[in-house]
Amino acid sequence: MGVQYVSRVPRPPLDGLIDDLYYLEGAPPYARLMLPPMPGALLIVNLGAPFRMRAGTDIETAEYADGCVITTPTRALEFSYPLRTRSVGVHVKPWGLAPFLPMPAAELCDRPVTVEQVWGRPAVAELRDRLATAVGPHEMLTLLEEELMRRLCETAGLGLVHRTSSVIAATSGAVAIGGLSVGAGVSSTHLTQRFKQLIGVTPKRLARTHRFAATLLAIDFAQPIDWGDIAAGAGYFDQAHFGHEFRAFTGLTPTRYADVRRRFLREHPGHVLDGWSLPAD
Repeated sequence: MGVQYVSRVPRPPLDGLIDDLYYLEGAPPYARLMLPPMPGALLIVNLGAPFRMRAGTDIETAEYADGCVITTPTRALEFSYPLRTRSVGVHVKPWGLAPFLPMPAAELCDRPVTVEQVWGRPAVAELRDRLATAVGPHEMLTLLEEELMRRLCETAGLGLVHRTSSVIAATSGAVAIGGLSVGAGVSSTHLTQRFKQLIGVTPKRLARTHRFAATLLAIDFAQPIDWGDIAAGAGYFDQAHFGHEFRAFTGLTPTRYADVRRRFLREHPGHVLDGWSLPAD
């Protein structure tokens, strides 16, 4: 059985916070998938059997029945899926979850929580009921968008974090961190505090994640890879520095990562979940 995946960009003003809304249903390509850290956040409303997730090897795997909320991560996530999964979700810009959270994003950094812990059991139960009885994926995404619009609230410092994060993204993380606060007209301490409050990580950490993600996405794994050239082109000090970042972000060496990526390409060519997730079996 394949996987059905439907996505679309939300209407303003949500499009300034969210990359896309999506619907996912079907049998995952692997029972366990590893997701390297990304420069973004994630909200999943689960409509099928519970899935399990682990944020780093030093954290126990937890079960998520109603879904989960994930702020910008600093380590790889491991998802364990049921034989058939069904959910709607939101791929969120790094700063985009802040207007929907009742707590600082730093409290959730590498600590995924259930949607219930963020929005409360009655509200989430009602939302899941409405989604479960909707007619098709497009109506589900409309219902989710309406829920997000209803919950949208003013957030102090969001403009500052948005503008500064956009500078980081535009340079794929290759930006002088000290210059960010100068350009924004605030102290480095103030900027760091706002980032941790609204994104969950510091500007430096977000820049590292952007650079690593941009580097990975630019690699053609179907071709031979010169890791020295890749490291130099991405602005890493040397290949050893690049290898250290690789292990910090994925738990794998570059060569091992390439082997696993090629396995996905070989066993599931063209799959909708290929591109970032990896088999963890």
